[in-house]
Amino acid sequence: MRWILARTFFVFTLVAGCGTSAWAVVAASTGRGGQPTPLEMQQHLLQLDQAVRSAQLSADNAWMLVCAALVLLMTIPGLALFYGGLVRKKNVLSTMMHSFAMTGIITVVWAVVGFSLCFSSGTSFIGGLDHVFLRGVGSAPDPAYAATIPLATFMIYQLMFAIITPALISGAFAERMKFSAMALFTLLWSLFVYAPMAHMVWGKDGLLNASLAGGVRTLDFAGGTVVHITSGVSALVCAIYLGKRLHYPKERMPPHSVVLSFIGAGLLWVGWFGFNAGSALSAGTLATSAFVATQFGAAAAGLGWCLAEWLRNGKPSALGAISGAVAGLVAITPAAGFVGPMSALAIGFMAGLFCYFMVAKVKQWFGYDDSLDAFGVHGAGGTLGAILTGVFATRAINPIFQDAQGHALPVGGMDGNWMQVPHQLLGVAIAWILSIVGTLVLLKVVDMLVGLRVSSAEEHEGLDLSQHGEEGYDWEIAAS
Repeated sequence: MRWILARTFFVFTLVAGCGTSAWAVVAASTGRGGQPTPLEMQQHLLQLDQAVRSAQLSADNAWMLVCAALVLLMTIPGLALFYGGLVRKKNVLSTMMHSFAMTGIITVVWAVVGFSLCFSSGTSFIGGLDHVFLRGVGSAPDPAYAATIPLATFMIYQLMFAIITPALISGAFAERMKFSAMALFTLLWSLFVYAPMAHMVWGKDGLLNASLAGGVRTLDFAGGTVVHITSGVSALVCAIYLGKRLHYPKERMPPHSVVLSFIGAGLLWVGWFGFNAGSALSAGTLATSAFVATQFGAAAAGLGWCLAEWLRNGKPSALGAISGAVAGLVAITPAAGFVGPMSALAIGFMAGLFCYFMVAKVKQWFGYDDSLDAFGVHGAGGTLGAILTGVFATRAINPIFQDAQGHALPVGGMDGNWMQVPHQLLGVAIAWILSIVGTLVLLKVVDMLVGLRVSSAEEHEGLDLSQHGEEGYDWEIAAS
């Protein structure tokens, strides 16, 4: 009853501040003068509490629908423009088409079975079939996930995560994978790699679920393991399995339009607030904290990448600045709801330096052709961010661990719980293993069924024409 009385006192205080007695308001609501009876007072208290609940539900639901739209903005047009500008002009449409097509494919798969595999009750590794065809997904909340928004809102918000994750992988196989192979691979990958990882980290009974007391309580606020490690590591596997593009690395293959990529990166940055702050699943103070951490992490990483590039090459580039910012957004994702502003700056700055090193040096050392550096940014940044979450997480931001009496326990290493770091490492290892094994098997299956790579002639012509029969830029029409 304490929370009911607290809310009621707040409402009554507002009424009294307007010069009207709370007792008079209650008396007026009964339709007669004098003081109300105890029963009338209790009924009025319940009505006030119901009004407060309704207002909170509406506010949280509105916030989450906006966040869902922001996360979709990250894929189309954000990622489509970011990746589209980084390829050669003969492949711009095919690259942007990856993001657009995956939006349609994953939406259908999610409605049929994907959401159920991720978020219905099941085993420690995969969900069940309770929500197949979105059965039972309606206006009623599921308190295990979010008590103040409809389960349908939670479902559509999580759909946007499921869409962007395989879209990130496309940066590794850009300019050389068949469209049919991409579609089939995306469908299978969402079911056999993304769904198990999402259930383990966020689902009921999930092995790595920190908030629902999983076996290995791994901190992942908005998808460091679920989204970025799985997509980044799978991207590396795809790049190695497919082999290098024709004439790579002997022939220079610069981005055809850094301007498009610049716009795409800006949209990614804006959309990421829905990605991270929305993962609070309510419009409360935790959302504010995640919002602040997201901004600080991205800014620090952009500066870190630029500094490293400046020292090595003598000048910072626009491409480096936007790549660094994205790297910071990736690294802060698992930590956004667990760390303060200064820790976010530290995580971001380290991510900018580390991801630059992975792209500028490690990629050259091993010689793999990760076309758009999906692994160097998302795989490496997600891994670093997940580990650093275990170092910097604090109960002052998110008291996720509590004792039997409800007292907050230390969360991360610097908060007094260094055992969280091994938990983070185990979560990272599981994400790596699942991504490597799952992606290898699926690539082999798709290769046998439809073939993965376009022919040399089609690759030389460009995938815009060979896969879609159109061009991104028709100079003859433009000239006329």
